[in-house]
Amino acid sequence: MKEAYLYEKLKDNKVRCLGCNHYCEIPENKTGICRVKKNIKGKLYSLVYEKPCAVSIEPIEKKPLYHFLPGTQTLSLATVGCNFSCYSCQNWTISQGPKIFKRIEGEKVSCKEIVKLAKEKELPSISYTFTEPTIFLEYAFDIMKLAKKQGIKNIWVTNGFFSKETLNLISPYLDAVNVDLKSFSDDFYRKFCGGTLQPVLSNLKELVKNKVWVEITTLIIPGLNDSEKELENIAKFIKNELGQNVPWHISRFFGDISWKFQDIPDTPIETLLKAEKIGKKAGLKYIYLGNV
Repeated sequence: MKEAYLYEKLKDNKVRCLGCNHYCEIPENKTGICRVKKNIKGKLYSLVYEKPCAVSIEPIEKKPLYHFLPGTQTLSLATVGCNFSCYSCQNWTISQGPKIFKRIEGEKVSCKEIVKLAKEKELPSISYTFTEPTIFLEYAFDIMKLAKKQGIKNIWVTNGFFSKETLNLISPYLDAVNVDLKSFSDDFYRKFCGGTLQPVLSNLKELVKNKVWVEITTLIIPGLNDSEKELENIAKFIKNELGQNVPWHISRFFGDISWKFQDIPDTPIETLLKAEKIGKKAGLKYIYLGNV
């Protein structure tokens, strides 16, 4: 375990986690929404520190990042847990594992070992991915600091729901992100993700302002976020608030590998082409179709 970096103590031995925009108020012996931060005797601890459930070497294009270190491999890692509960999640066995299976899985791998592995394999970057890096902030941040000293780039693949406190902490060490902009509807975020839209939009603007390289992914789900109006709103937000050079990855949904959307059909290719056309009309220069 590791004491959390971002929290405040409250009355009656309660604590408030400052890691993400849920700002969970956690009584003693309880965890936050992510299930991997626990209040122990009035102090908040990470239950997943140096305990990854996945470590692998992948093409950076799988993150997906197409304009950052293209053609290279990246060291990808994750712990169990997530601050969202997305019905469409394809990694739900690890992201929702602590909630469903009531246990913390993973093997001991130190921060130094992660950076050493990246150096030995001559990998130019480390990606914090598969689940949500915000919930394993302590582990990610300690690796990021070591990686920076070794000239290794740091990448987050994230839902973008981290707090301003987290963004301020990681910004000096963060080189690139891919943010899931899941919808342009707050109702969608509340009903199908367990979060809200506005913090994600605000964080995207701050990331660009802080000169972190940003790419965006939207998983198009039939009947839920595939209307022309919604796709237009996403494309216009990227163009007007982030810039025409920010890549937009339009990804195909497959129901059979999702957590709770198994009754929804796969996204038709025509829908992705429609979204691509809308993005081009809005003025976006780089649009990529994924999962096709």
